[in-house]
Amino acid sequence: MPNSNAYNLHNKTALITGASRRIGREIARSLHAAGMNISLHYRSSKAEAESLANEFNMERPDSCIPLELDLHDTAALPELIDKSYQHWGQLDCLVNNASTFYPTHIGKMSEHHWDDLMGSNLKAPLFLSQAAIPHLQATNGSIINIIDIHAVNPMKNHTIYCAAKAGLAMMTKSLAKELGPDIRVNGVAPGAIMWPENEIDSITQDEIVSRTALKRSGMPEDIAATVLFLIRDAHYITGQIIPVDGGRSINI
Repeated sequence: MPNSNAYNLHNKTALITGASRRIGREIARSLHAAGMNISLHYRSSKAEAESLANEFNMERPDSCIPLELDLHDTAALPELIDKSYQHWGQLDCLVNNASTFYPTHIGKMSEHHWDDLMGSNLKAPLFLSQAAIPHLQATNGSIINIIDIHAVNPMKNHTIYCAAKAGLAMMTKSLAKELGPDIRVNGVAPGAIMWPENEIDSITQDEIVSRTALKRSGMPEDIAATVLFLIRDAHYITGQIIPVDGGRSINI
């Protein structure tokens, strides 16, 4: 059984990718409020990342650092892990949240689409996880992958994206088997939480919500709460993917 101190996240550290905006931002807020130090990764949203880091550091000095990197630069991924580790001398959790999402229509898919969507949604999480293993083993830490309910039930016109998320789901289970008992690996699969920017009209949104059991869309806080649960409370859970979708996955 884990000792009681394992439930206290004060001064434990998390690296969250894509943490300056949207769901990643809310995950960062939730983990920081629980006492964790945050390595806040971003690619291009520098102003948002620095603003959030400043906010966290005003609340608790030296509790957040912003780290810039294009996750397609595979060779630089170990350096991202090292920067986080070196700042606080430990790493307790890696949250692979960063994602690229857009439609790819049959007959118009390109190798660039493949490299882009597979790179952000599957390749980067794998190689970040690999680089983080020694540090996470030292703290009996965990990896949380943000997946998608469409890893199981495909979305029309999103073949590459769905395939990438399906790969991430299997990677989650495979790593849990490989890395136990030292490191737990779990996933969270959002449903209708935040709409893609400029891609889904209000009629389609209403139709999606109507297919949930709860008949409403979720909030980023719902994903953040599940991530916090998996880090702080779920010490006997690994290799699992929790849908946070208002029951939509049972109605697809």
